This record gives sequence, structure tokens and C-alpha cells, in this order.
Amino acid sequence: MTESVKLHLGILAHSTEGASLCFLAFCQEGVRRFGSHVYPDITLDYIAFGPSMPAWDAGDYDSIRATLSVSAGRLARANADFFICPDNTAHIALERPGPDLALPGLHIAGVVADQAARDGRKRVGVLGTKYTMGNPLYPRVLAARGIAAEIPGDNDRDIINEIIFNELVNGVFTAESRQEYVRIIEQLAARGCDAVALVCTEIPMLVTPDVSPLPTLDSTRLLARAALDVATGDRPLPTWRGGPAGA
Repeated sequence: MTESVKLHLGILAHSTEGASLCFLAFCQEGVRRFGSHVYPDITLDYIAFGPSMPAWDAGDYDSIRATLSVSAGRLARANADFFICPDNTAHIALERPGPDLALPGLHIAGVVADQAARDGRKRVGVLGTKYTMGNPLYPRVLAARGIAAEIPGDNDRDIINEIIFNELVNGVFTAESRQEYVRIIEQLAARGCDAVALVCTEIPMLVTPDVSPLPTLDSTRLLARAALDVATGDRPLPTWRGGPAGA
């Protein structure tokens, strides 16, 4: 890594645990590649998502996009060169039409789907919040790469979502909840899935590769590694500034 290709990463946070894990993964990957305490500059901006929950429940994605745009603007003013948002659900709002975001960003679903394609996956189970699982974002992005998406049934979606919001986003990880996720992944395997996408950025802290019945696509760490590739010049600077085209 040289100064000539070292870019400043902005992390646009929308949930505590997922953003924290992505920050750590970015730094840890930098150390792995370049040595102790060596990684590009990072600025993290976080507007707590609690006040946005009524808008999520009402489907008012435009107002959430406006809030996220404030964070993007603050990252730009901090001289970040590009951003990542380690929150899959937030991308539903970021994909809404509107003014260009203040700086370009990597689209998390595109990063996950690209890895699934590189791995040769044909049918991928999708685990995330109820908003993500009920939205066409991941089926669309996977389909663009010739990959089918499988979503859990309604009851299991409720279980997944309740565990995310009652436990995972609060840093609570229990054996009972892990077993529920494993059960649901086993059902996805029985439906022909050859991998499972963990597309709530907190899920990888609960479901690790050693316990998952299927190979995992860890959206948090995949995004962090892709961001490091951009920051060190191994991947082009992204051009996506909101809307669906970046996927």
C-alpha cells in the first residue's frame, strides 16, 4: 500500500453492531495485508436509527434516505473519498430516487452477489430483517448474475426479524437464537440452496461458518474487504451515488 493509492473510507453507519464489526473487519484486514496498525484512514458517521424506526414501519423510505444523505454529506466534508453503508436494510432507502449522494459508495448487495457469482452459486438463501427479506433488492441483484434467491417462510421471517431487533442489534447473541437460525438455514438447504447470504450485518456474529449448514456469504466482512480493495487501489473507485444502478 502506498500513499498514492490510499483513499479515505467513510463508513455510513445505520446500526451499531454491524457498523462496529465492519470497522473492525476493515482494520483487521488491513493489518493482515500490510502489517501491524497499517490501514487507510477511516471516518465513521452515525445518526442513530431509533428515530427512523417509525418510518421503516410506515414504508417511508424517502425520509430515511434524507437522513442517510446527511451522514453522506458529513463524510464528504470530512474528506472521505467514498463510503460504505454496513446495513443491508438501509440500502432499500439508499436506492430510492433523489439527489445524488455527496460521495460515491459501494453497494453492499452488489458486493455480496459478486462473491456468490465468483463462488459459482446457483441458489442462495437470504436472511435479513423483515424489510430486506420482503423487498425485491436481493432477488433482483442476484438474478442479474443468474442466481436464484430463496426467502424463508413467513413465520421464520418473523423469528429472524425479532431476534435481530430484540437481540443482535443490542449485542445479545444466544445459543437458542443461533439454533433457530441454523434450523432455518437447514430448511433453505432442503429447498436446494447452495449458500446462505447473511444480509443483516449483525447475523455473522451469531451464525459463523463452523455452525452454518450452508456456506455463508458474510455481507459485513465482504463489504469491509471490498472497501479495503478500493482504498488501496486494487478495485476501482465506485461511481454509485444512490438509486438502484449501483447494484
